[in-house]
Amino acid sequence: MAQLQISTKSEKPAEKPVEKPAEQWGNGLEFLFSCISLSVGLGNIWRFPYIAFQNGGGTFVIPYLIALLVIGRPVYYLEISLGQFTGRGVVKAFDMAPLLKGVAVGQVLATAASITYYSSIMALTLRFLLASFGSHLPWSSCWESWGTDCHDGNAQNSSGKMSPAQLYFEREILHELPNIDNGLGLPNWQLVACLAVAWLVIGGVLIRGIKSSGKAAYFLGVFPYVVLLILLLRAVTLPGAIDGIIYFFKPQWRELLNPLVWYAAVTQVFFSLAICFGTLITYASYNNFNRNVYNDIVIITTMDSCSSIIAGCITFGILGNLARETGNTDIGSVVKGGAGLAFISYPEAIAKFEYVPQMFAVLFFLMLFVLGIGSTVGMGSCILRVIRDQFGLRAAPIWKLASGLAVLGFAVSIVYMTPGGQFILNLVDFYGVSFTALILAIGELVAVAWIYGVNRFCEDIKFMMGIETGWYWRLCWRFITPGLMTAVLIYMLLDMSALEYKGVGYPTLAHVFGCFLATLGLIQLPGWAIYAIYKKRGQNGQSFWQRVRAACKPSDTWGPANVQLDVDATI
Repeated sequence: MAQLQISTKSEKPAEKPVEKPAEQWGNGLEFLFSCISLSVGLGNIWRFPYIAFQNGGGTFVIPYLIALLVIGRPVYYLEISLGQFTGRGVVKAFDMAPLLKGVAVGQVLATAASITYYSSIMALTLRFLLASFGSHLPWSSCWESWGTDCHDGNAQNSSGKMSPAQLYFEREILHELPNIDNGLGLPNWQLVACLAVAWLVIGGVLIRGIKSSGKAAYFLGVFPYVVLLILLLRAVTLPGAIDGIIYFFKPQWRELLNPLVWYAAVTQVFFSLAICFGTLITYASYNNFNRNVYNDIVIITTMDSCSSIIAGCITFGILGNLARETGNTDIGSVVKGGAGLAFISYPEAIAKFEYVPQMFAVLFFLMLFVLGIGSTVGMGSCILRVIRDQFGLRAAPIWKLASGLAVLGFAVSIVYMTPGGQFILNLVDFYGVSFTALILAIGELVAVAWIYGVNRFCEDIKFMMGIETGWYWRLCWRFITPGLMTAVLIYMLLDMSALEYKGVGYPTLAHVFGCFLATLGLIQLPGWAIYAIYKKRGQNGQSFWQRVRAACKPSDTWGPANVQLDVDATI
């Protein structure tokens, strides 16, 4: 195995000229708040509640907290350290182990899939935001067109009916289909217009560059907490809220043996912290080389977990209130769930504000949109950095690349604006993102901890930040984290059933498309491995296994890009 020896000599290094970064954060606080706005985003406020609801509330919370401790935090530290050390995008960072460079490429593809449906959530948020400026919140009372499907808040007359918020979201906003057996339907022009605005904002922030997004992060990272605390105070004071919160924290112990719950918990950690998608490595690559990020890791991961728990308390408190109003004793069946749960539970709570609920609705949906900006800008920055690094476009005007990404992203995301769009969102989330992200995350740990080597990686951290890496991090990187993820993956595959959305199955063609998405991400692993081995063919007298071993050795370009160093790789 190759061993990297780095020395800081005063004389001019013999290596190639130092690659200077095009951009850097203005200061450490910009990096901290940017990571907060990236990690504490839609993954916490929008995705966490509906994943927790789908997996039994308290039954999900325990595996989630365990996964956060032994997977989330160690991987977060690993990716921040790796990105800061290399000063390059995620694909270039994997020059440390060319054999597994496909991990990085697959992660970028998963990020590209994520940004499309995250932007669709921003479009839904804008649609609700516009509706909030009226004199009356349209989801606060029943509409005549809904007939007898809507309950009026009277538990004696509400059994089996749906809340105004749920009916408004499903029938007036989504115009949702019961299934997609006969197609997706035509896009809703109002949602398409909102989607266009969302991509204009995303593209505009990306065009301004990393320094501009860093300054915006002060607001993006703080504002959501103000709104969340207001909603929390309102949610916990609703009649029946305590029943929902108890459901959120009380586990069903038998369900803890369900591998799908653990799979959901692990993949939710990926979304909550934005790990294993290349975005953190990209953000850290703009850092000062010697910045000690250890405290940042603790702050960000703690705030992230607290945000998820707060969002869960708000959502399940509202569900407890809905259960009391509808006379339903089973909180798990109050609503059907799905990716739109946040657009049912949060508006339901806001409609119950006694004074100026419109103002709180505007604040909430503005907050949700702000969270979307923080998440999607991080994803977009990752994609643009890879394009500039891999295709020699570092000198290309950023506005051209960002505009191209925005136009392409908008075109692809229109599919989510159809009546069957939520079915596609669920499909892409499972096949194109969650499933592949878990496998690629295992590959990432193998690349760093086993091929490059934990000891060598810890030496790099010490050289960079001047701190020793404790046994907790070493054990997690080498054994616990990849071991737990592998166990969850195996048990999930053995127990996996056909994907459904709100209990409705998908047509065969949809599953074929989903398998294509998963294959596109996972085929990068063997594809790039074969390419790395093939590149070693010119070395005469080497056997196949010798070429494999050579492909595990860091490439000539591996090492810090932003510091003048002598890099001597020896076997």
